[in-house]
Amino acid sequence: QVQLVESGGGLVQAGGSLKLSCAASGSIFSISRMGWYRQAPGKQRELVAHITSGGSTYYVDSVKGRFTISRGNAKNTVYLTMNSLKPEDTAVYYCNVRLSATMLDYWGQGTQVTVSS
Repeated sequence: QVQLVESGGGLVQAGGSLKLSCAASGSIFSISRMGWYRQAPGKQRELVAHITSGGSTYYVDSVKGRFTISRGNAKNTVYLTMNSLKPEDTAVYYCNVRLSATMLDYWGQGTQVTVSS
């Protein structure tokens, strides 16, 4: 089994920065990719960014140039550095890991990010 623990959410003023962290533990043999999704009230969950085992990254257009996803020295750790935050970034952010062996997704419980104007 895989467990994901997120941290770093909180309340920040527009234009500010926040760094989210996620650590995966458990029955992890090989990770295909790790990423971050977010879900705002009344909206569907969307992929914000992910990073593959090879280091390739993806960002949704709305966060390009502002957010950076990275892996820690421990390969089961992923970060999302969020700069120039906007009120529309307000959402619950969920860490996601996809295992190579099964291609199954595992999810953290979410961390709230609130950006005030």
